[in-house]
Amino acid sequence: MKKIFKINGNKLAWFFLAPSIIGFSVFYAVPFLGGLYYSLVSSPINGEFVGLQNYFNLIKNPSFIKAVINTAMFSFISVPLNMILSLCLALLINANTYGRNIFRTLFITPLVVPVASVVLVWQSLFDINGVLNGLITSLGQHPVDWMKTEWARAAVIIVYLWKNIGYSMVLFLSGLKNIPVEYYESAKIDGANSWKQFTNITMVYLTPTAFFVFIMSIINSFKVFRETYLISGDHPHSSIYMLQHYMNNMFASLDYQKLTSAAFVMAVFIVLIVFILFVIERKINRMVS
Repeated sequence: MKKIFKINGNKLAWFFLAPSIIGFSVFYAVPFLGGLYYSLVSSPINGEFVGLQNYFNLIKNPSFIKAVINTAMFSFISVPLNMILSLCLALLINANTYGRNIFRTLFITPLVVPVASVVLVWQSLFDINGVLNGLITSLGQHPVDWMKTEWARAAVIIVYLWKNIGYSMVLFLSGLKNIPVEYYESAKIDGANSWKQFTNITMVYLTPTAFFVFIMSIINSFKVFRETYLISGDHPHSSIYMLQHYMNNMFASLDYQKLTSAAFVMAVFIVLIVFILFVIERKINRMVS
């Protein structure tokens, strides 16, 4: 009887898992394998196997190199800023600051507001005839087309921070709530000041949360194409020409070899970063333990 129930239970589990497995296979696994195939052949139709030649050609492409440098620079600037600002906000809200519920709501709002509609507000702010240039003109200065200058990167970083700080702040808040209050009370009795409490207690116990926030911030920095595209269009300034722009242009020109090769290079790069971070996190957790 138990054996029959076990068999029926296994079949029932596979029955409920079937929709997710089918969806994952159709929308993720099959396209992944198809993309891998296209990156190894000379043409999507009756193409010959060329191995890694498409990847070698990709590395020699100046547009791809420019996109890689811009994406890396954007992540190098925006990710630390996102972590520092979100941690400061989490500490501020966690310290029983007056009006903390209002601040929490303001920073969480970008998570639920559609990006396409809100980006229009940012576009009107940075446009040549936008609000920011209106203020500059009123001061007697010449207007600046922000998205056509080196300031474009700063504008995109601001939009990225606005979109992601709230999410990272919530994660840090959950980590702060899990730190026992008794640790801080014992530290005060031992004469530890606020800075020592922060470095020896808060940062130590926030390590797992900080690594998770770091990983999510990196992943989100690679997904900034949507905001950049809506603000600056198909052909942005060279300083914000990202990997996603390169792949979008290759898709528009039906160059599947360059498109899939670039996509797999970016995927491998992200997986490698995440793997290294997990290894570092495990070592730090062992040291803390």
